[in-house]
Amino acid sequence: MTEYEKIVAMWQKKQITTDAELAEALNGHSIAFAYNSCKLENDNVTYNDTREIFERGGVASYTGDICTLFEISNAKEANEFLLTAFGEKRPLDEEFIKEAQRILTQKTYDARRWQLGERPGEYKHRDYVTGKNGIGASPDEVHEEMAELIAEMTDIPNGKALTAAAYFHVKFENIHPFADGNGRTGRLLMNYILLLHDHPPVIIHEEDRKEYYGALEAWDERQELTLIFDFLKAQTVKTWEKQLVRAERREKS
Repeated sequence: MTEYEKIVAMWQKKQITTDAELAEALNGHSIAFAYNSCKLENDNVTYNDTREIFERGGVASYTGDICTLFEISNAKEANEFLLTAFGEKRPLDEEFIKEAQRILTQKTYDARRWQLGERPGEYKHRDYVTGKNGIGASPDEVHEEMAELIAEMTDIPNGKALTAAAYFHVKFENIHPFADGNGRTGRLLMNYILLLHDHPPVIIHEEDRKEYYGALEAWDERQELTLIFDFLKAQTVKTWEKQLVRAERREKS
């Protein structure tokens, strides 16, 4: 078995079905996921601030940008949202997606977006694009494209969770359905899909952002899924390899 296959087997051996069991399995992972996901698009985020907010609910003697603190606090709330949703086995629908984005972006929309009528938890009202290729659906296309993408996430075959999650992520980022927070929202939703299909969630490490963005661009330019799939597979190993080593040591002792 490859390391990736061993990690998936290790996760599935836990037979996680409740939010409490998931919280235990993600002990430590949730802070790292929030830190890396926020850090990818905001270099002001630090691991220590993220840990303090997750563990203590606030940061002592903070002098930085207040919006950064809101982003981290939102990530903590989004983690609780994810756990509860998993426990309830909530379906991935438009209401769920909008709620996830609202939680992740509340109090962080800038004045310009607010003046243009943009609100957390609503699809974009203006034409925002992203990336060097200027990708993004027009506002009047977002609902239809999101409904189509959600429909494609039903009846995912066994063993294809990572393929489905990779496809969802690149399509979601390509649609760019919200005025802000698409990256953080897309990564959270990708992990929710993985969790629902008994696959360990993935941290996209901020130091690997160049490879990550290159994989997203491969889809935008050529509809190539291989790069993001291979990238997520490698990130799965990077996320869980230490736990795998500990598990193997316990089995030998």
